[in-house]
Amino acid sequence: MIKKLRRKFVLIAMLSLFATEVVIIGAINVINIWQLNTGCDKLLDSISQNGGVFPDGGREPHGENEMPRRPIGGELPTDPETKYTTRYFTVKTDKNNSVTAIDTGHIAAVSSDAAVEYVGRALSKEMDGWIDNYKFRITETDGEKLFVFLDCRRQKETMYRFLLLSCSISFAGLVIVGILIAVFSKKAIRPAAESMQKQRQFITDAGHEIKTPLAIISANTEVLELHNGKDQWTESIRNQTRRLSELVKDLLELARMDEEIKAVFKRFDISGAVSDAAAPFETLAQTRGKLLETDIAGGISYIGDEGMIRRLVSILLDNAVKYADTDSRIEISLKKQSRNIKLRVFNKYADADKTDLSRLFDRFYRADESRSRQTGGYGIGLSVAKAITDTHGGRIDVYGVDGGLAFEAVLPIRSKR
Repeated sequence: MIKKLRRKFVLIAMLSLFATEVVIIGAINVINIWQLNTGCDKLLDSISQNGGVFPDGGREPHGENEMPRRPIGGELPTDPETKYTTRYFTVKTDKNNSVTAIDTGHIAAVSSDAAVEYVGRALSKEMDGWIDNYKFRITETDGEKLFVFLDCRRQKETMYRFLLLSCSISFAGLVIVGILIAVFSKKAIRPAAESMQKQRQFITDAGHEIKTPLAIISANTEVLELHNGKDQWTESIRNQTRRLSELVKDLLELARMDEEIKAVFKRFDISGAVSDAAAPFETLAQTRGKLLETDIAGGISYIGDEGMIRRLVSILLDNAVKYADTDSRIEISLKKQSRNIKLRVFNKYADADKTDLSRLFDRFYRADESRSRQTGGYGIGLSVAKAITDTHGGRIDVYGVDGGLAFEAVLPIRSKR
């Protein structure tokens, strides 16, 4: 239980950290991409508004150590070197989209023929956008179109490098923090672990202490019956003693499960074990006006704790016999499905629709208090059943179907002991 709690703590912490990093890194990169696109758009605006030529920012008076700065196109602050570091080419067409002018003097990677090809691809898009590493803009004046293609190769490389670097640093940080969380998680959950340990110790000690007075009460009841004969009072004492003994037994079994005592796993015939465990309940069901039907596939071997599996079958059938409607049938089946073994127990139950199925495996939860008082039980058996399936790495679920309840335990098949 403590190990599971620690794993859950580490998992929740790591998922929270991962989600936070995804949001932060995603937001930073979105802002970075937006800024790069905005910068490219402003350069395109400046060139397009200046007739396809990078505007001359000129020079303003400035101090000896002050860099001259002047907005180009009325928007983009720049320095005189921006004109010489910006790579672009332009193409002009008439109203029939025939090329009338090409300017590739500001870029070395594109020839005139390539420029014409880019114009054709841009016309097919019918809107501004991207072609390869070039962002383009189309402006139209008096029927003539001006195509400006800006080389954004460096901006894209910068964007990708920043994305890779931020993700790498984020991943490294996630790994480091994950290691730290795993190291210090034991200390973080220590108060909860100590509380659970004290609870288990109390249940174990109290259970063993209660056994002695129960044995004395039972023995004294037998003496009274020998001297005075059986009556309703001694019978009541016997019934309550028996119920309390079952409660103590279940509590001690739960405490044992919580202590994560290692189960003895070995290969055994699970078909035979389930059949043997189910056999006594056929007579018990008949005495209560119910019919138990079995559908157990033969020859299935399984690696697990045979005693626990038998206990699982007994718990599910005992629950079914207690709560099944009178004059109804109870079904138990065992099937092998792919890499799993499925144990299913079904019983008719008129109040299935009113039952909170999500709480049936909670400790001390009883769906029908009045019926529980009649049949006995303290809402512990199904908790033990869940603990057994968890110990075997499986799961157990309950479904409302056909006017009844179906309990399904799925056990994974292991290839090795």
